[in-house]
Order: sequence, then structure tokens, then C-alpha cells
Amino acid sequence: MIPDITAPKLESPDAFYADLLAAHEDLSKAESDAYNARLILLMANHIADADVLGKLLDAAKRK
Repeated sequence: MIPDITAPKLESPDAFYADLLAAHEDLSKAESDAYNARLILLMANHIADADVLGKLLDAAKRK
């Protein structure tokens, strides 16, 4: 069974968001895009479940 991928699970989402913004400080647009790509690939590798990753891709398309 694939878990609900949109239910909040982060203990401190605001702190994570602040860390994410801080990681992008002083990066150019190209560097920021490359950072995001690396981060996504690292997270996908950590998740390591093709079904979950597919659901995440679909969820990210929704507006």
C-alpha cells in the first residue's frame, strides 16, 4: 500500500523551509536550479520506491 503522500509529516515544516531558503542564498538561478535537481535526486534515492515517486510526480503537477 502506498502511503498518503500529501499528509503533513514534517515535525517543523517552517524550519525546513527556512533551511531550504538559506541553502539558496547567494546562488545564481542556474546554481539554484542545479541545487534543486541534486536535492530531488537525493530525496528520490532515499525514498527508493518507484510507486511512491510516481505518485509524487503526479501530485507535483497538480496546482
